[in-house]
Amino acid sequence: MASVETVFLSGDQWLKNWLFSWGMPESWVFLCTVVVYAVAVLLFVFANVIFLVYLERKVAGYMQQRLGPNRVGPGGIFQCVADALKLLGKEDIIPASADRGLFRLASLLIFIPATMLFVVIPFGREMIVADLNVGLLYFIAVGSTATIAVLMGGWSANNKYSLLGSMRAVAQMISYEIPLAFSLLGVIMLAGSLRMSEIVAAQKDLWFVVLQPVAFITYFIAATAELNRGPFDLPEGEQEIIAGPFVEYSGMRYALFFLAEYANLVSVSALAVTLFFGGWQGPWLPSWLWFVIKVYFMIFLFMWVKWTFPRIRVDHLMGLAWKFLLPVSLVNVFVTGTAIKLFQAMGW
Repeated sequence: MASVETVFLSGDQWLKNWLFSWGMPESWVFLCTVVVYAVAVLLFVFANVIFLVYLERKVAGYMQQRLGPNRVGPGGIFQCVADALKLLGKEDIIPASADRGLFRLASLLIFIPATMLFVVIPFGREMIVADLNVGLLYFIAVGSTATIAVLMGGWSANNKYSLLGSMRAVAQMISYEIPLAFSLLGVIMLAGSLRMSEIVAAQKDLWFVVLQPVAFITYFIAATAELNRGPFDLPEGEQEIIAGPFVEYSGMRYALFFLAEYANLVSVSALAVTLFFGGWQGPWLPSWLWFVIKVYFMIFLFMWVKWTFPRIRVDHLMGLAWKFLLPVSLVNVFVTGTAIKLFQAMGW
Protein backbone atom coordinates (compact mmCIF):
# COMPACT_ATOMS: atom_id res chain seq x y z
CA MET A 1 0.00 0.00 0.00
CA ALA A 2 2.94 2.31 0.68
CA SER A 3 4.10 1.99 -2.93
CA VAL A 4 0.59 2.87 -4.16
CA GLU A 5 0.53 5.87 -1.84
CA THR A 6 3.77 7.28 -3.21
CA VAL A 7 3.41 6.29 -6.87
CA PHE A 8 2.89 9.88 -8.04
CA LEU A 9 5.59 11.29 -5.75
CA SER A 10 8.02 8.64 -7.01
CA GLY A 11 7.19 9.56 -10.59
CA ASP A 12 7.82 13.23 -9.82
CA GLN A 13 11.22 12.44 -8.26
CA TRP A 14 12.16 10.20 -11.19
CA LEU A 15 11.32 12.95 -13.67
CA LYS A 16 13.49 15.48 -11.80
CA ASN A 17 16.42 13.06 -11.57
CA TRP A 18 16.10 12.25 -15.29
CA LEU A 19 16.12 15.95 -16.23
CA PHE A 20 19.12 16.61 -13.98
CA SER A 21 20.96 13.69 -15.63
CA TRP A 22 20.80 15.61 -18.90
CA GLY A 23 22.69 18.47 -17.28
CA MET A 24 19.75 20.86 -17.14
CA PRO A 25 20.01 23.81 -14.73
CA GLU A 26 17.65 23.84 -11.76
CA SER A 27 15.53 26.64 -13.19
CA TRP A 28 14.86 24.63 -16.38
CA VAL A 29 14.01 21.53 -14.35
CA PHE A 30 11.55 23.56 -12.32
CA LEU A 31 9.96 24.93 -15.50
CA CYS A 32 9.66 21.45 -17.04
CA THR A 33 8.05 20.00 -13.90
CA VAL A 34 5.55 22.89 -13.80
CA VAL A 35 4.57 22.09 -17.39
CA VAL A 36 4.16 18.41 -16.50
CA TYR A 37 2.03 19.37 -13.46
CA ALA A 38 -0.14 21.58 -15.68
CA VAL A 39 -0.64 18.77 -18.20
CA ALA A 40 -1.47 16.33 -15.38
CA VAL A 41 -4.07 18.74 -13.97
CA LEU A 42 -5.61 19.22 -17.43
CA LEU A 43 -5.78 15.45 -17.96
CA PHE A 44 -7.39 15.03 -14.52
CA VAL A 45 -9.96 17.72 -15.32
CA PHE A 46 -10.83 16.42 -18.81
CA ALA A 47 -11.05 12.80 -17.65
CA ASN A 48 -13.43 13.79 -14.84
CA VAL A 49 -15.52 16.04 -17.10
CA ILE A 50 -16.03 13.28 -19.69
CA PHE A 51 -17.04 10.79 -17.00
CA LEU A 52 -19.28 13.27 -15.18
CA VAL A 53 -21.37 13.92 -18.30
CA TYR A 54 -22.12 10.18 -18.38
CA LEU A 55 -22.58 9.97 -14.61
CA GLU A 56 -25.05 12.88 -14.54
CA ARG A 57 -27.20 11.21 -17.18
CA LYS A 58 -27.21 7.96 -15.24
CA VAL A 59 -28.02 9.69 -11.94
CA ALA A 60 -30.79 11.71 -13.62
CA GLY A 61 -32.20 8.51 -15.11
CA TYR A 62 -32.15 6.79 -11.73
CA MET A 63 -33.86 9.75 -10.05
CA GLN A 64 -36.56 9.79 -12.75
CA GLN A 65 -37.04 5.98 -12.88
CA ARG A 66 -35.60 5.52 -16.36
CA LEU A 67 -32.47 3.89 -17.78
CA GLY A 68 -30.45 6.83 -19.02
CA PRO A 69 -27.79 6.16 -21.72
CA ASN A 70 -27.87 2.45 -22.62
CA ARG A 71 -27.33 2.11 -26.39
CA VAL A 72 -23.78 3.16 -27.27
CA GLY A 73 -21.35 0.72 -25.69
CA PRO A 74 -21.83 -1.37 -22.52
CA GLY A 75 -24.27 0.51 -20.30
CA GLY A 76 -24.08 3.50 -22.65
CA ILE A 77 -20.50 4.24 -21.57
CA PHE A 78 -19.50 5.49 -25.06
CA GLN A 79 -22.41 7.94 -25.35
CA CYS A 80 -20.05 10.81 -24.47
CA VAL A 81 -17.72 9.80 -27.30
CA ALA A 82 -20.65 9.84 -29.73
CA ASP A 83 -21.72 13.27 -28.45
CA ALA A 84 -18.19 14.64 -28.81
CA LEU A 85 -17.98 13.42 -32.41
CA LYS A 86 -21.37 14.95 -33.13
CA LEU A 87 -20.32 18.33 -31.69
CA LEU A 88 -17.03 18.27 -33.60
CA GLY A 89 -18.96 17.71 -36.80
CA LYS A 90 -21.37 20.60 -36.27
CA GLU A 91 -20.84 23.85 -38.14
CA ASP A 92 -19.30 26.68 -36.12
CA ILE A 93 -21.84 29.45 -36.74
CA ILE A 94 -21.07 33.04 -35.71
CA PRO A 95 -23.88 35.61 -36.03
CA ALA A 96 -23.23 38.27 -38.68
CA SER A 97 -23.69 41.14 -36.19
CA ALA A 98 -21.61 39.56 -33.40
CA ASP A 99 -18.25 40.82 -32.19
CA ARG A 100 -16.36 37.93 -33.75
CA GLY A 101 -13.18 38.30 -31.68
CA LEU A 102 -14.90 38.38 -28.31
CA PHE A 103 -17.39 35.73 -29.42
CA ARG A 104 -14.54 33.30 -30.11
CA LEU A 105 -12.54 34.32 -27.06
CA ALA A 106 -15.36 33.88 -24.51
CA SER A 107 -15.71 30.13 -25.08
CA LEU A 108 -11.96 29.69 -24.45
CA LEU A 109 -11.68 32.05 -21.48
CA ILE A 110 -14.46 30.26 -19.60
CA PHE A 111 -12.22 27.19 -19.26
CA ILE A 112 -9.08 28.96 -17.99
CA PRO A 113 -10.27 29.77 -14.42
CA ALA A 114 -11.83 26.31 -14.16
CA THR A 115 -8.43 24.65 -14.65
CA MET A 116 -6.35 27.21 -12.72
CA LEU A 117 -8.31 26.45 -9.54
CA PHE A 118 -6.72 23.00 -9.22
CA VAL A 119 -3.26 24.52 -8.73
CA VAL A 120 -3.85 24.96 -4.98
CA ILE A 121 -5.90 21.80 -4.34
CA PRO A 122 -4.04 19.08 -2.33
CA PHE A 123 -4.86 15.84 -4.20
CA GLY A 124 -3.06 13.73 -1.60
CA ARG A 125 -0.23 13.75 0.90
CA GLU A 126 2.37 16.19 -0.51
CA MET A 127 0.49 16.18 -3.83
CA ILE A 128 -0.17 19.83 -4.59
CA VAL A 129 1.07 21.91 -7.52
CA ALA A 130 1.55 25.15 -5.54
CA ASP A 131 1.04 25.20 -1.76
CA LEU A 132 0.47 28.96 -1.55
CA ASN A 133 0.20 30.65 1.84
CA VAL A 134 -2.93 32.37 0.45
CA GLY A 135 -4.24 29.29 -1.33
CA LEU A 136 -7.88 29.72 -0.30
CA LEU A 137 -7.84 33.41 -1.26
CA TYR A 138 -6.33 32.44 -4.63
CA PHE A 139 -9.15 29.94 -5.20
CA ILE A 140 -11.91 32.48 -4.49
CA ALA A 141 -10.20 35.24 -6.53
CA VAL A 142 -9.55 33.11 -9.62
CA GLY A 143 -12.98 31.48 -9.45
CA SER A 144 -14.71 34.86 -9.47
CA THR A 145 -13.16 35.78 -12.84
CA ALA A 146 -15.46 33.31 -14.63
CA THR A 147 -18.15 36.01 -14.63
CA ILE A 148 -16.10 37.96 -17.21
CA ALA A 149 -16.27 35.14 -19.78
CA VAL A 150 -20.00 34.62 -19.17
CA LEU A 151 -20.76 38.32 -19.67
CA MET A 152 -18.44 38.44 -22.68
CA GLY A 153 -20.25 35.50 -24.30
CA GLY A 154 -23.68 37.08 -23.86
CA TRP A 155 -22.68 40.60 -24.89
CA SER A 156 -20.56 39.66 -27.93
CA ALA A 157 -23.42 37.70 -29.57
CA ASN A 158 -25.36 40.97 -30.06
CA ASN A 159 -28.58 39.17 -29.10
CA LYS A 160 -30.97 40.58 -26.50
CA TYR A 161 -31.74 37.13 -25.07
CA SER A 162 -28.03 36.33 -24.75
CA LEU A 163 -27.38 39.67 -23.06
CA LEU A 164 -30.28 39.24 -20.63
CA GLY A 165 -29.14 35.73 -19.85
CA SER A 166 -25.56 36.79 -19.23
CA MET A 167 -26.61 39.71 -17.01
CA ARG A 168 -28.81 37.38 -14.99
CA ALA A 169 -26.00 34.84 -14.70
CA VAL A 170 -23.45 37.45 -13.59
CA ALA A 171 -25.88 38.92 -11.03
CA GLN A 172 -26.49 35.45 -9.63
CA MET A 173 -22.81 34.47 -9.51
CA ILE A 174 -21.68 37.72 -7.86
CA SER A 175 -24.55 37.63 -5.33
CA TYR A 176 -23.73 34.09 -4.20
CA GLU A 177 -19.96 34.64 -4.10
CA ILE A 178 -20.45 36.86 -1.04
CA PRO A 179 -22.16 34.33 1.30
CA LEU A 180 -19.86 31.63 -0.10
CA ALA A 181 -16.77 33.62 0.91
CA PHE A 182 -18.20 34.46 4.34
CA SER A 183 -19.07 30.80 4.94
CA LEU A 184 -15.35 29.97 4.65
CA LEU A 185 -14.27 32.47 7.31
CA GLY A 186 -15.24 30.08 10.11
CA VAL A 187 -12.93 27.42 8.66
CA ILE A 188 -10.11 29.96 8.33
CA MET A 189 -10.58 31.02 11.97
CA LEU A 190 -10.42 27.41 13.18
CA ALA A 191 -7.40 26.49 11.06
CA GLY A 192 -5.63 29.82 11.55
CA SER A 193 -4.36 29.75 7.97
CA LEU A 194 -5.26 30.28 4.32
CA ARG A 195 -2.84 27.55 3.22
CA MET A 196 -4.72 24.50 1.96
CA SER A 197 -2.26 21.95 3.38
CA GLU A 198 -2.51 23.51 6.85
CA ILE A 199 -6.33 23.51 6.70
CA VAL A 200 -6.23 19.78 5.91
CA ALA A 201 -3.71 19.14 8.72
CA ALA A 202 -5.95 21.03 11.20
CA GLN A 203 -8.67 18.39 10.58
CA LYS A 204 -6.47 15.51 11.71
CA ASP A 205 -8.66 14.72 14.73
CA LEU A 206 -12.03 16.15 13.71
CA TRP A 207 -13.43 17.25 10.35
CA PHE A 208 -14.58 20.85 10.19
CA VAL A 209 -18.00 19.79 8.88
CA VAL A 210 -18.71 18.72 12.49
CA LEU A 211 -17.60 22.07 13.92
CA GLN A 212 -19.01 24.16 11.08
CA PRO A 213 -22.25 22.51 9.87
CA VAL A 214 -23.94 25.86 9.18
CA ALA A 215 -20.92 27.01 7.15
CA PHE A 216 -20.98 23.79 5.11
CA ILE A 217 -24.71 24.06 4.33
CA THR A 218 -24.26 27.73 3.37
CA TYR A 219 -21.28 26.83 1.18
CA PHE A 220 -23.18 24.00 -0.48
CA ILE A 221 -26.20 26.17 -1.35
CA ALA A 222 -24.05 29.11 -2.51
CA ALA A 223 -21.79 26.84 -4.58
CA THR A 224 -24.83 25.26 -6.27
CA ALA A 225 -26.02 28.74 -7.30
CA GLU A 226 -22.49 29.78 -8.27
CA LEU A 227 -22.29 26.78 -10.62
CA ASN A 228 -25.68 27.67 -12.16
CA ARG A 229 -26.92 24.17 -11.38
CA GLY A 230 -30.48 23.19 -10.51
CA PRO A 231 -32.53 24.31 -8.72
CA PHE A 232 -30.61 27.58 -9.32
CA ASP A 233 -30.08 27.19 -13.09
CA LEU A 234 -31.99 30.39 -13.91
CA PRO A 235 -29.47 31.70 -16.49
CA GLU A 236 -30.46 28.88 -18.84
CA GLY A 237 -34.13 28.52 -17.90
CA GLU A 238 -35.36 27.15 -21.22
CA GLN A 239 -39.00 28.03 -20.58
CA GLU A 240 -38.24 31.76 -20.39
CA ILE A 241 -34.79 32.70 -21.69
CA ILE A 242 -33.73 29.76 -23.89
CA ALA A 243 -30.04 28.92 -23.25
CA GLY A 244 -29.08 32.18 -21.58
CA PRO A 245 -25.64 33.55 -22.53
CA PHE A 246 -24.96 30.61 -24.86
CA VAL A 247 -27.99 30.83 -27.14
CA GLU A 248 -25.97 31.86 -30.23
CA TYR A 249 -23.20 29.31 -29.72
CA SER A 250 -23.02 26.01 -31.61
CA GLY A 251 -20.76 22.98 -31.93
CA MET A 252 -17.69 22.76 -29.71
CA ARG A 253 -17.90 26.40 -28.62
CA TYR A 254 -21.28 25.59 -27.09
CA ALA A 255 -19.86 22.44 -25.49
CA LEU A 256 -16.93 24.31 -23.91
CA PHE A 257 -19.28 26.34 -21.71
CA PHE A 258 -20.86 23.20 -20.31
CA LEU A 259 -17.56 21.37 -19.99
CA ALA A 260 -16.37 24.33 -17.90
CA GLU A 261 -19.45 23.90 -15.72
CA TYR A 262 -18.44 20.30 -14.97
CA ALA A 263 -14.82 21.32 -14.39
CA ASN A 264 -16.06 23.89 -11.87
CA LEU A 265 -18.23 21.21 -10.29
CA VAL A 266 -15.12 19.11 -9.66
CA SER A 267 -13.15 22.08 -8.29
CA VAL A 268 -15.96 23.23 -5.96
CA SER A 269 -16.39 19.66 -4.70
CA ALA A 270 -12.62 19.37 -4.18
CA LEU A 271 -12.64 22.60 -2.17
CA ALA A 272 -15.53 21.33 -0.01
CA VAL A 273 -13.61 18.11 0.67
CA THR A 274 -10.45 20.07 1.53
CA LEU A 275 -12.17 22.51 3.89
CA PHE A 276 -14.86 20.39 5.54
CA PHE A 277 -14.15 16.66 5.10
CA GLY A 278 -10.49 16.37 6.04
CA GLY A 279 -9.11 16.54 2.51
CA TRP A 280 -7.08 13.48 1.59
CA GLN A 281 -7.00 12.07 5.14
CA GLY A 282 -8.44 8.61 5.79
CA PRO A 283 -7.47 5.12 6.98
CA TRP A 284 -6.01 2.19 4.98
CA LEU A 285 -6.44 3.52 1.44
CA PRO A 286 -3.90 5.79 -0.34
CA SER A 287 -4.46 9.48 0.37
CA TRP A 288 -5.17 10.39 -3.28
CA LEU A 289 -7.79 7.63 -3.49
CA TRP A 290 -9.53 8.95 -0.36
CA PHE A 291 -9.56 12.37 -1.96
CA VAL A 292 -11.21 11.07 -5.15
CA ILE A 293 -13.82 9.10 -3.17
CA LYS A 294 -14.78 12.16 -1.12
CA VAL A 295 -14.89 14.41 -4.19
CA TYR A 296 -17.26 12.06 -5.99
CA PHE A 297 -19.44 11.86 -2.89
CA MET A 298 -19.78 15.65 -3.01
CA ILE A 299 -20.45 15.57 -6.76
CA PHE A 300 -23.23 13.04 -6.17
CA LEU A 301 -24.78 15.40 -3.59
CA PHE A 302 -24.80 18.22 -6.15
CA MET A 303 -26.43 15.93 -8.72
CA TRP A 304 -28.93 14.64 -6.17
CA VAL A 305 -30.07 18.16 -5.36
CA LYS A 306 -30.27 19.16 -9.04
CA TRP A 307 -32.56 16.29 -10.00
CA THR A 308 -34.71 16.47 -6.86
CA PHE A 309 -35.83 20.09 -6.51
CA PRO A 310 -37.68 22.21 -9.11
CA ARG A 311 -36.22 25.45 -10.49
CA ILE A 312 -37.08 28.46 -8.30
CA ARG A 313 -38.10 31.97 -9.31
CA VAL A 314 -35.42 34.59 -9.88
CA ASP A 315 -36.71 36.91 -7.12
CA HIS A 316 -36.65 34.02 -4.65
CA LEU A 317 -33.14 33.16 -5.84
CA MET A 318 -31.76 36.63 -5.14
CA GLY A 319 -33.71 36.97 -1.90
CA LEU A 320 -32.23 33.72 -0.61
CA ALA A 321 -28.71 35.07 -1.12
CA TRP A 322 -29.14 38.56 0.34
CA LYS A 323 -31.86 38.04 2.96
CA PHE A 324 -30.96 34.61 4.32
CA LEU A 325 -27.54 33.16 3.40
CA LEU A 326 -25.55 36.36 3.94
CA PRO A 327 -26.98 37.06 7.44
CA VAL A 328 -26.61 33.38 8.41
CA SER A 329 -22.97 33.32 7.30
CA LEU A 330 -22.23 36.53 9.24
CA VAL A 331 -23.88 35.11 12.38
CA ASN A 332 -21.81 31.93 11.95
CA VAL A 333 -18.61 34.01 11.83
CA PHE A 334 -19.64 35.84 15.02
CA VAL A 335 -20.55 32.61 16.85
CA THR A 336 -17.32 30.92 15.74
CA GLY A 337 -15.16 33.83 16.90
CA THR A 338 -17.00 34.01 20.23
CA ALA A 339 -16.62 30.26 20.79
CA ILE A 340 -12.88 30.36 19.99
CA LYS A 341 -12.32 33.17 22.50
CA LEU A 342 -14.39 31.38 25.16
CA PHE A 343 -12.46 28.13 24.75
CA GLN A 344 -9.16 30.03 24.84
CA ALA A 345 -10.25 31.74 28.06
CA MET A 346 -11.11 28.34 29.52
CA GLY A 347 -7.63 27.07 28.64
CA TRP A 348 -8.77 24.58 25.96
